[in-house]
Amino acid sequence: MAVDIRNLFDQLQEIFYTIEKNKLRTVLTGLTVSWGIFMLILLLGSGYGLKNGVQNAFQDDAVNSLWVIPGQTSVPHKGLKQGRHILLETSDVSQLSRGVKETDQISGRFYLGWDTTVRYQKKIGKFQVVGVESGYMDIENAVIINGRTLNPFDDTNGRKVALIGIEVNKELFPNRDAVGQYIRIKDVPFLVVGIFDDPGDQWTHDRLFIPMTTMQTVFNKSDRIHNIAMTIQTFEKERAQSVESSVRDLIAKRHHFSRTDKRALFIHNTLVEYNKLMDLFTGIKVFIWIIGIGSIVAGIVSISNIMLITVKERTREIGIRKALGATPDSVVIMILVESILITFIFGYLGLVAGIGFLELMDKLITGVAYFKNPEIHLSTAFGALMVLVVSGALAGIFPAGHAARIRPADALRDE
Repeated sequence: MAVDIRNLFDQLQEIFYTIEKNKLRTVLTGLTVSWGIFMLILLLGSGYGLKNGVQNAFQDDAVNSLWVIPGQTSVPHKGLKQGRHILLETSDVSQLSRGVKETDQISGRFYLGWDTTVRYQKKIGKFQVVGVESGYMDIENAVIINGRTLNPFDDTNGRKVALIGIEVNKELFPNRDAVGQYIRIKDVPFLVVGIFDDPGDQWTHDRLFIPMTTMQTVFNKSDRIHNIAMTIQTFEKERAQSVESSVRDLIAKRHHFSRTDKRALFIHNTLVEYNKLMDLFTGIKVFIWIIGIGSIVAGIVSISNIMLITVKERTREIGIRKALGATPDSVVIMILVESILITFIFGYLGLVAGIGFLELMDKLITGVAYFKNPEIHLSTAFGALMVLVVSGALAGIFPAGHAARIRPADALRDE
Protein backbone atom coordinates (compact mmCIF):
# COMPACT_ATOMS: atom_id res chain seq x y z
CA MET A 1 0.00 0.00 0.00
CA ALA A 2 2.89 2.30 0.88
CA VAL A 3 4.41 1.68 -2.57
CA ASP A 4 1.16 2.68 -4.28
CA ILE A 5 0.98 5.91 -2.31
CA ARG A 6 4.64 6.64 -3.13
CA ASN A 7 4.00 6.01 -6.82
CA LEU A 8 0.98 8.29 -6.75
CA PHE A 9 3.02 10.98 -5.01
CA ASP A 10 5.75 10.64 -7.63
CA GLN A 11 3.19 10.92 -10.44
CA LEU A 12 1.72 14.07 -8.92
CA GLN A 13 5.19 15.55 -8.61
CA GLU A 14 5.82 14.85 -12.29
CA ILE A 15 2.47 16.35 -13.28
CA PHE A 16 3.08 19.56 -11.32
CA TYR A 17 6.60 19.75 -12.76
CA THR A 18 5.15 19.51 -16.29
CA ILE A 19 2.52 22.15 -15.51
CA GLU A 20 5.13 24.48 -14.00
CA LYS A 21 7.37 23.98 -17.02
CA ASN A 22 4.59 25.19 -19.33
CA LYS A 23 2.83 27.72 -17.08
CA LEU A 24 1.49 30.13 -19.69
CA ARG A 25 0.21 27.42 -22.03
CA THR A 26 -1.45 25.52 -19.17
CA VAL A 27 -3.07 28.64 -17.68
CA LEU A 28 -4.42 29.88 -21.03
CA THR A 29 -5.84 26.45 -21.80
CA GLY A 30 -7.27 26.01 -18.31
CA LEU A 31 -8.98 29.38 -18.54
CA THR A 32 -11.23 28.01 -21.29
CA VAL A 33 -12.53 25.44 -18.80
CA SER A 34 -12.88 28.07 -16.07
CA TRP A 35 -14.79 30.34 -18.44
CA GLY A 36 -17.13 27.55 -19.52
CA ILE A 37 -18.07 26.60 -15.94
CA PHE A 38 -18.25 30.28 -14.94
CA MET A 39 -20.72 31.04 -17.74
CA LEU A 40 -22.78 27.93 -16.96
CA ILE A 41 -23.09 28.90 -13.28
CA LEU A 42 -23.78 32.54 -14.14
CA LEU A 43 -26.46 31.72 -16.69
CA LEU A 44 -28.15 29.12 -14.49
CA GLY A 45 -28.07 31.43 -11.48
CA SER A 46 -29.50 34.32 -13.49
CA GLY A 47 -32.21 31.99 -14.80
CA TYR A 48 -33.13 31.07 -11.23
CA GLY A 49 -33.11 34.78 -10.36
CA LEU A 50 -35.65 35.50 -13.10
CA LYS A 51 -37.76 32.54 -12.01
CA ASN A 52 -37.67 33.60 -8.37
CA GLY A 53 -38.62 37.15 -9.37
CA VAL A 54 -41.61 35.97 -11.38
CA GLN A 55 -42.74 33.62 -8.60
CA ASN A 56 -42.42 36.49 -6.13
CA ALA A 57 -44.53 38.68 -8.39
CA PHE A 58 -47.21 35.98 -8.45
CA GLN A 59 -47.37 36.13 -4.65
CA ASP A 60 -49.51 39.21 -5.27
CA ASP A 61 -52.52 36.93 -5.67
CA ALA A 62 -53.28 33.23 -5.26
CA VAL A 63 -51.82 31.34 -8.23
CA ASN A 64 -55.16 29.60 -8.85
CA SER A 65 -57.14 32.84 -9.07
CA LEU A 66 -59.46 34.34 -11.69
CA TRP A 67 -60.22 38.05 -12.00
CA VAL A 68 -63.39 39.00 -13.88
CA ILE A 69 -63.52 42.59 -15.16
CA PRO A 70 -66.47 43.97 -17.15
CA GLY A 71 -65.91 45.89 -20.37
CA GLN A 72 -67.90 47.18 -23.32
CA THR A 73 -69.53 45.05 -26.02
CA SER A 74 -67.87 45.24 -29.42
CA VAL A 75 -70.38 43.23 -31.49
CA PRO A 76 -74.20 43.18 -31.66
CA HIS A 77 -75.93 40.28 -29.93
CA LYS A 78 -79.56 39.10 -30.29
CA GLY A 79 -80.86 42.49 -31.36
CA LEU A 80 -78.79 44.43 -28.82
CA LYS A 81 -76.39 47.03 -30.17
CA GLN A 82 -72.67 47.05 -29.63
CA GLY A 83 -71.09 49.58 -27.30
CA ARG A 84 -73.08 48.58 -24.19
CA HIS A 85 -71.24 48.77 -20.87
CA ILE A 86 -71.46 45.56 -18.87
CA LEU A 87 -72.34 46.24 -15.22
CA LEU A 88 -71.75 43.40 -12.78
CA GLU A 89 -74.01 42.87 -9.78
CA THR A 90 -73.82 41.09 -6.44
CA SER A 91 -76.12 38.39 -7.79
CA ASP A 92 -73.43 37.51 -10.39
CA VAL A 93 -71.19 36.42 -7.53
CA SER A 94 -73.79 34.06 -6.05
CA GLN A 95 -74.64 32.70 -9.50
CA LEU A 96 -70.99 31.95 -10.23
CA SER A 97 -70.59 30.31 -6.84
CA ARG A 98 -73.53 27.98 -7.55
CA GLY A 99 -73.12 27.57 -11.32
CA VAL A 100 -69.36 26.88 -11.52
CA LYS A 101 -68.50 23.87 -9.38
CA GLU A 102 -64.74 24.47 -9.35
CA THR A 103 -64.99 27.84 -7.55
CA ASP A 104 -63.44 27.97 -4.09
CA GLN A 105 -63.28 31.46 -2.57
CA ILE A 106 -65.22 34.14 -4.45
CA SER A 107 -65.85 37.82 -3.81
CA GLY A 108 -67.15 40.87 -5.55
CA ARG A 109 -65.20 44.13 -5.25
CA PHE A 110 -66.47 47.69 -5.10
CA TYR A 111 -64.08 50.64 -4.94
CA LEU A 112 -65.26 53.59 -2.88
CA GLY A 113 -62.50 55.74 -4.29
CA TRP A 114 -58.75 56.04 -4.78
CA ASP A 115 -58.44 58.98 -2.37
CA THR A 116 -61.15 58.47 0.21
CA THR A 117 -60.69 60.56 3.37
CA VAL A 118 -59.99 58.43 6.45
CA ARG A 119 -59.59 59.99 9.90
CA TYR A 120 -58.31 58.88 13.27
CA GLN A 121 -58.58 61.63 15.87
CA LYS A 122 -56.50 64.50 14.42
CA LYS A 123 -54.74 62.40 11.78
CA ILE A 124 -56.15 62.42 8.25
CA GLY A 125 -55.15 60.34 5.25
CA LYS A 126 -56.27 59.66 1.68
CA PHE A 127 -56.60 55.94 0.93
CA GLN A 128 -58.42 53.49 -1.29
CA VAL A 129 -61.41 51.82 0.39
CA VAL A 130 -62.65 48.54 -1.13
CA GLY A 131 -65.77 46.56 -0.30
CA VAL A 132 -65.17 42.80 -0.37
CA GLU A 133 -66.65 39.58 0.99
CA SER A 134 -65.20 37.21 3.57
CA GLY A 135 -62.50 34.98 2.09
CA TYR A 136 -61.20 37.73 -0.17
CA MET A 137 -57.88 38.00 1.68
CA ASP A 138 -57.14 34.39 0.66
CA ILE A 139 -57.59 35.43 -2.97
CA GLU A 140 -55.40 38.48 -2.45
CA ASN A 141 -52.82 36.20 -0.79
CA ALA A 142 -52.41 38.74 2.02
CA VAL A 143 -51.11 38.02 5.52
CA ILE A 144 -52.84 39.18 8.69
CA ILE A 145 -50.10 40.52 10.96
CA ASN A 146 -52.35 41.72 13.78
CA GLY A 147 -55.99 41.11 14.71
CA ARG A 148 -58.25 39.11 12.43
CA THR A 149 -59.56 39.07 8.89
CA LEU A 150 -63.10 39.79 7.72
CA ASN A 151 -65.47 36.89 8.44
CA PRO A 152 -68.94 35.73 7.26
CA PHE A 153 -70.63 37.32 10.27
CA ASP A 154 -69.29 40.72 9.14
CA ASP A 155 -70.98 40.10 5.77
CA THR A 156 -74.35 38.85 7.02
CA ASN A 157 -74.69 41.47 9.76
CA GLY A 158 -73.35 44.41 7.76
CA ARG A 159 -70.83 45.26 10.45
CA LYS A 160 -68.89 48.51 10.26
CA VAL A 161 -65.45 46.96 10.57
CA ALA A 162 -62.29 47.57 8.59
CA LEU A 163 -59.11 45.73 7.71
CA ILE A 164 -56.24 48.16 7.09
CA GLY A 165 -52.94 47.86 5.21
CA ILE A 166 -49.57 48.38 6.85
CA GLU A 167 -49.08 51.82 5.25
CA VAL A 168 -52.46 52.97 6.56
CA ASN A 169 -51.43 51.70 9.98
CA LYS A 170 -48.13 53.63 9.85
CA GLU A 171 -49.79 56.88 8.86
CA LEU A 172 -52.79 56.85 11.18
CA PHE A 173 -51.38 54.84 14.10
CA PRO A 174 -47.64 55.54 14.29
CA ASN A 175 -47.40 55.11 18.07
CA ARG A 176 -50.20 52.78 19.09
CA ASP A 177 -52.02 49.56 18.25
CA ALA A 178 -54.69 50.16 15.61
CA VAL A 179 -56.74 47.04 16.37
CA GLY A 180 -59.76 47.96 18.49
CA GLN A 181 -59.64 51.66 17.51
CA TYR A 182 -62.35 53.51 15.60
CA ILE A 183 -61.58 55.33 12.38
CA ARG A 184 -63.94 57.47 10.31
CA ILE A 185 -64.39 56.68 6.61
CA LYS A 186 -66.20 59.65 5.08
CA ASP A 187 -67.23 60.53 8.64
CA VAL A 188 -68.74 57.07 9.21
CA PRO A 189 -67.15 55.25 12.20
CA PHE A 190 -65.55 51.85 11.54
CA LEU A 191 -63.84 49.52 14.01
CA VAL A 192 -60.33 48.37 12.98
CA VAL A 193 -60.28 44.58 13.41
CA GLY A 194 -57.01 43.71 11.71
CA ILE A 195 -53.84 44.85 9.93
CA PHE A 196 -52.57 43.05 6.82
CA ASP A 197 -49.44 42.86 4.71
CA ASP A 198 -49.24 41.75 1.08
CA PRO A 199 -45.61 40.75 0.32
CA GLY A 200 -46.26 40.38 -3.39
CA ASP A 201 -48.13 43.64 -3.97
CA GLN A 202 -47.12 46.89 -2.32
CA TRP A 203 -50.04 48.67 -3.99
CA THR A 204 -52.45 47.11 -1.48
CA HIS A 205 -50.55 48.43 1.54
CA ASP A 206 -52.47 51.72 1.53
CA ARG A 207 -55.92 50.12 1.17
CA LEU A 208 -58.74 49.49 3.59
CA PHE A 209 -61.14 46.57 3.14
CA ILE A 210 -64.68 46.65 4.55
CA PRO A 211 -67.57 44.13 4.21
CA MET A 212 -69.41 44.33 0.88
CA THR A 213 -72.84 44.46 2.56
CA THR A 214 -71.70 47.43 4.65
CA MET A 215 -70.29 49.14 1.55
CA GLN A 216 -73.59 48.71 -0.29
CA THR A 217 -75.72 49.83 2.65
CA VAL A 218 -73.67 52.84 3.72
CA PHE A 219 -71.98 54.06 0.52
CA ASN A 220 -73.04 52.20 -2.63
CA LYS A 221 -76.84 52.22 -2.21
CA SER A 222 -77.14 49.50 -4.88
CA ASP A 223 -75.97 45.97 -5.61
CA ARG A 224 -73.49 47.02 -8.29
CA ILE A 225 -69.89 45.77 -8.08
CA HIS A 226 -66.84 46.73 -10.10
CA ASN A 227 -65.32 43.26 -10.61
CA ILE A 228 -65.19 39.72 -9.26
CA ALA A 229 -62.24 37.79 -7.82
CA MET A 230 -62.15 34.06 -7.14
CA THR A 231 -59.93 31.07 -6.57
CA ILE A 232 -60.60 27.73 -8.26
CA GLN A 233 -60.16 24.16 -7.05
CA THR A 234 -57.44 23.16 -9.49
CA PHE A 235 -53.81 23.83 -10.34
CA GLU A 236 -54.03 22.22 -13.79
CA LYS A 237 -53.77 24.50 -16.81
CA GLU A 238 -56.41 22.70 -18.89
CA ARG A 239 -59.00 22.64 -16.09
CA ALA A 240 -58.31 26.29 -15.32
CA GLN A 241 -59.05 27.18 -18.94
CA SER A 242 -62.26 25.15 -18.73
CA VAL A 243 -63.32 27.07 -15.61
CA GLU A 244 -62.55 30.34 -17.37
CA SER A 245 -64.85 29.33 -20.26
CA SER A 246 -67.62 28.39 -17.82
CA VAL A 247 -67.36 31.76 -16.08
CA ARG A 248 -67.49 33.61 -19.39
CA ASP A 249 -70.49 31.58 -20.59
CA LEU A 250 -72.47 32.25 -17.40
CA ILE A 251 -71.78 36.01 -17.33
CA ALA A 252 -72.45 36.30 -21.08
CA LYS A 253 -75.82 34.59 -20.65
CA ARG A 254 -76.83 36.77 -17.70
CA HIS A 255 -75.81 40.06 -19.34
CA HIS A 256 -76.78 39.22 -22.92
CA PHE A 257 -73.56 39.49 -24.89
CA SER A 258 -71.68 37.10 -27.15
CA ARG A 259 -69.36 34.71 -25.30
CA THR A 260 -66.79 35.31 -28.07
CA ASP A 261 -66.80 39.06 -27.38
CA LYS A 262 -63.50 39.42 -25.50
CA ARG A 263 -63.99 43.14 -25.02
CA ALA A 264 -67.25 42.68 -23.16
CA LEU A 265 -65.58 40.72 -20.37
CA PHE A 266 -61.92 40.50 -19.45
CA ILE A 267 -60.81 37.45 -17.45
CA HIS A 268 -57.30 37.29 -16.06
CA ASN A 269 -56.49 33.64 -15.42
CA THR A 270 -53.48 33.74 -13.08
CA LEU A 271 -52.86 29.99 -13.24
CA VAL A 272 -52.71 29.91 -17.04
CA GLU A 273 -50.34 32.88 -17.13
CA TYR A 274 -48.19 31.32 -14.41
CA ASN A 275 -47.93 28.00 -16.31
CA LYS A 276 -46.98 29.84 -19.50
CA LEU A 277 -44.13 31.55 -17.73
CA MET A 278 -42.97 28.33 -16.07
CA ASP A 279 -42.95 26.61 -19.48
CA LEU A 280 -40.91 29.53 -20.80
CA PHE A 281 -38.39 29.16 -17.97
CA THR A 282 -38.08 25.44 -18.68
CA GLY A 283 -37.12 26.28 -22.26
CA ILE A 284 -34.69 28.94 -21.04
CA LYS A 285 -33.09 26.43 -18.66
CA VAL A 286 -32.58 23.91 -21.49
CA PHE A 287 -31.09 26.66 -23.67
CA ILE A 288 -28.74 27.71 -20.83
CA TRP A 289 -27.52 24.12 -20.40
CA ILE A 290 -26.87 23.86 -24.14
CA ILE A 291 -24.82 27.08 -24.10
CA GLY A 292 -22.98 26.08 -20.93
CA ILE A 293 -22.16 22.58 -22.11
CA GLY A 294 -21.03 24.03 -25.44
CA SER A 295 -18.57 26.25 -23.56
CA ILE A 296 -17.35 23.24 -21.56
CA VAL A 297 -16.88 21.23 -24.76
CA ALA A 298 -14.68 24.02 -26.07
CA GLY A 299 -12.63 23.68 -22.90
CA ILE A 300 -12.41 19.90 -23.35
CA VAL A 301 -11.07 20.36 -26.87
CA SER A 302 -8.45 22.81 -25.58
CA ILE A 303 -7.39 20.44 -22.80
CA SER A 304 -7.21 17.55 -25.25
CA ASN A 305 -5.03 19.60 -27.59
CA ILE A 306 -2.61 20.58 -24.84
CA MET A 307 -2.38 16.98 -23.69
CA LEU A 308 -1.54 15.91 -27.25
CA ILE A 309 1.23 18.50 -27.29
CA THR A 310 2.41 17.27 -23.90
CA VAL A 311 2.52 13.68 -25.15
CA LYS A 312 4.48 14.79 -28.23
CA GLU A 313 7.00 16.67 -26.09
CA ARG A 314 7.39 13.71 -23.71
CA THR A 315 7.69 11.03 -26.40
CA ARG A 316 11.28 10.12 -25.46
CA GLU A 317 10.39 10.08 -21.77
CA ILE A 318 7.41 7.79 -22.38
CA GLY A 319 9.56 5.53 -24.56
CA ILE A 320 12.19 5.23 -21.82
CA ARG A 321 9.46 4.45 -19.25
CA LYS A 322 8.11 1.65 -21.43
CA ALA A 323 11.62 0.35 -22.10
CA LEU A 324 12.16 0.13 -18.34
CA GLY A 325 8.97 -1.89 -17.90
CA ALA A 326 6.13 0.65 -17.66
CA THR A 327 2.86 -0.85 -18.88
CA PRO A 328 0.54 0.91 -21.34
CA ASP A 329 -2.06 1.13 -18.57
CA SER A 330 0.31 3.06 -16.31
CA VAL A 331 1.04 5.51 -19.15
CA VAL A 332 -2.68 5.97 -19.80
CA ILE A 333 -3.34 6.59 -16.10
CA MET A 334 -0.50 9.16 -15.97
CA ILE A 335 -1.95 11.18 -18.87
CA LEU A 336 -5.55 10.86 -17.63
CA VAL A 337 -4.65 12.00 -14.11
CA GLU A 338 -2.85 15.04 -15.49
CA SER A 339 -5.81 15.91 -17.72
CA ILE A 340 -8.36 15.45 -14.92
CA LEU A 341 -6.24 17.45 -12.48
CA ILE A 342 -5.86 20.43 -14.81
CA THR A 343 -9.57 20.37 -15.66
CA PHE A 344 -10.63 20.01 -12.03
CA ILE A 345 -8.42 22.82 -10.72
CA PHE A 346 -9.42 25.39 -13.33
CA GLY A 347 -13.01 24.20 -13.42
CA TYR A 348 -13.28 24.51 -9.64
CA LEU A 349 -11.89 28.04 -9.84
CA GLY A 350 -14.54 28.88 -12.44
CA LEU A 351 -17.24 27.31 -10.24
CA VAL A 352 -16.19 29.36 -7.21
CA ALA A 353 -15.93 32.54 -9.31
CA GLY A 354 -19.43 31.97 -10.72
CA ILE A 355 -20.98 31.44 -7.28
CA GLY A 356 -19.13 34.49 -5.94
CA PHE A 357 -20.38 36.62 -8.83
CA LEU A 358 -23.96 35.48 -8.16
CA GLU A 359 -23.59 36.54 -4.51
CA LEU A 360 -22.35 39.93 -5.69
CA MET A 361 -25.30 40.25 -8.08
CA ASP A 362 -27.70 39.41 -5.25
CA LYS A 363 -26.33 42.26 -3.15
CA LEU A 364 -26.07 44.85 -5.94
CA ILE A 365 -29.30 44.14 -7.84
CA THR A 366 -32.10 44.99 -5.42
CA GLY A 367 -35.59 46.30 -6.02
CA VAL A 368 -35.61 45.11 -9.64
CA ALA A 369 -38.93 43.67 -10.80
CA TYR A 370 -38.90 40.03 -11.90
CA PHE A 371 -35.36 39.37 -10.64
CA LYS A 372 -34.66 38.10 -7.14
CA ASN A 373 -32.11 35.91 -5.35
CA PRO A 374 -29.96 34.54 -8.19
CA GLU A 375 -28.80 31.20 -6.85
CA ILE A 376 -27.47 27.76 -7.65
CA HIS A 377 -28.91 24.69 -6.00
CA LEU A 378 -26.52 22.30 -4.26
CA SER A 379 -27.48 19.49 -6.65
CA THR A 380 -26.62 21.72 -9.62
CA ALA A 381 -23.22 22.61 -8.13
CA PHE A 382 -22.42 18.90 -7.59
CA GLY A 383 -23.63 18.20 -11.10
CA ALA A 384 -21.25 20.81 -12.47
CA LEU A 385 -18.45 19.25 -10.43
CA MET A 386 -19.21 15.84 -11.96
CA VAL A 387 -19.17 17.44 -15.39
CA LEU A 388 -15.66 18.69 -14.60
CA VAL A 389 -14.38 15.22 -13.70
CA VAL A 390 -15.98 13.57 -16.73
CA SER A 391 -14.81 16.31 -19.09
CA GLY A 392 -11.26 15.99 -17.74
CA ALA A 393 -11.32 12.24 -18.38
CA LEU A 394 -12.74 12.74 -21.88
CA ALA A 395 -10.10 15.35 -22.65
CA GLY A 396 -7.33 12.91 -21.77
CA ILE A 397 -8.64 9.73 -23.43
CA PHE A 398 -7.34 10.39 -26.95
CA PRO A 399 -3.90 11.71 -25.89
CA ALA A 400 -3.57 8.83 -23.38
CA GLY A 401 -4.36 6.29 -26.08
CA HIS A 402 -1.79 7.89 -28.35
CA ALA A 403 0.81 7.74 -25.57
CA ALA A 404 0.04 4.07 -24.85
CA ARG A 405 0.73 3.16 -28.50
CA ILE A 406 4.22 4.70 -28.53
CA ARG A 407 6.93 2.08 -29.17
CA PRO A 408 10.10 2.43 -27.12
CA ALA A 409 12.38 2.03 -30.19
CA ASP A 410 10.51 4.75 -32.12
CA ALA A 411 10.50 7.03 -29.09
CA LEU A 412 14.22 6.74 -28.57
CA ARG A 413 14.84 7.75 -32.22
CA ASP A 414 12.54 10.80 -31.78
CA GLU A 415 14.38 14.15 -31.88
